[in-house]
Amino acid sequence: MWDEESKKRIGGHELRPESLMMSFGYRPDLSEGAAKPPIFQTSTFVFASAEEGKAFFEVAYGLRERGPSERPGLIYSRLNNPGLEILEDRLTIWDGAEAAAVFQSGMAAISTTILSLVRPRDVVVFPEPVYGGTEFLLHKVLPEFGVETVCFPALAGTDGLERALAGGDRRKRLRMVYVETPANPTNALVDIAAFAQVARAAGQEGRRPVLAVDNTFLGPLFQHPLRQGADLVLYSLTKYVGGHSDLIAGACLGSDELLAQIKTTRTILGTMAGPWTAWLLLRSLETLKLRMTSQMKNARYVADFLAQHPRVQRVHYLGHLEEGDPQFEIFRKQCLSPGAMISFEIVGGETEAFRVLDALKLIKLAVSLGGTESLAEHPGTMTHSDVPPEEQVKMGITPAMIRLSVGIEHPEDLIADLEQALEHA
Repeated sequence: MWDEESKKRIGGHELRPESLMMSFGYRPDLSEGAAKPPIFQTSTFVFASAEEGKAFFEVAYGLRERGPSERPGLIYSRLNNPGLEILEDRLTIWDGAEAAAVFQSGMAAISTTILSLVRPRDVVVFPEPVYGGTEFLLHKVLPEFGVETVCFPALAGTDGLERALAGGDRRKRLRMVYVETPANPTNALVDIAAFAQVARAAGQEGRRPVLAVDNTFLGPLFQHPLRQGADLVLYSLTKYVGGHSDLIAGACLGSDELLAQIKTTRTILGTMAGPWTAWLLLRSLETLKLRMTSQMKNARYVADFLAQHPRVQRVHYLGHLEEGDPQFEIFRKQCLSPGAMISFEIVGGETEAFRVLDALKLIKLAVSLGGTESLAEHPGTMTHSDVPPEEQVKMGITPAMIRLSVGIEHPEDLIADLEQALEHA
């Protein structure tokens, strides 16, 4: 088709990701000169000839290897769509991935990825806490398909991972190490490179375990798991990449080999994102760095305010980690910024936390995160309510915890709102 790699440079100068978000993967001359990719709102595509249709299906169904310069042909929007392909090309840039697959939700990305690679009797090991939907999938759904899932506290690090693999022949049957870092909602960090080393030493010959990392909290700007040794990186694109609380989507990125398997499963399960969602995400990618940088700066002011407030017992914020803390060493090694997620525990319990949440005026009481607006929620009774209370405590989720996603409002206004709300605690 055309050489997209050449579009990454001007002469000898390599373009940065925020510049490539404006044009990479798209040719205006193929769309009536439109400056922005149009919405390809179609279910099916017309073949130029029967031979072309045959060739497209041969590649799509893996009946033959794709030629060196051959791109997958457009057949049906359950397989591919021009807008989706442009979006996936651009998503690979921030993470340095070979390929990407976009899904209709973050959970669609997670579940399709796991179902693509894991089989009965395989072992999936993961540190907790993780997102509530992921928790349910790992604890409740996968065991019904004969998959053994083993969890351990995120703060236990590689020691916890080794203990989780110690039972029976788990190390031999290990197929996936699933990591969410920073963890939702405690911001606990996991050493991606160290976990990758353990995963690579396990498994069976010819079937190496896969390290999959949910990077939603720091997004593709502030952490790059593939460069730390992960095989796959997952996102709820609903969050920072979408960034406007107006869409639901997810993504998985990694090698061409692994993504080919995952895209085949996506085609069969029908979990791909639609043309309208793809277009909205292309719009959002253009301002991703601006938004995330503003949110990150605002979060620092908010976290500092909370840390000195007498009604706040503890603040979980990566920017407050100090030298000597093992978490600080991980942060310095693999994170480029503390991001904009803060969890804090107020003096008291659920009753006091609810009073604060109900008193907020500017910050919205809602789940999700990463939007332009600031959001607050109560993990114990909302996003992680399906986790038994005694397990929540082990994970570090207390009844007094509030999770805060900092938006792009003026930080002084956010602090004023929190200050008056805390008076109700």
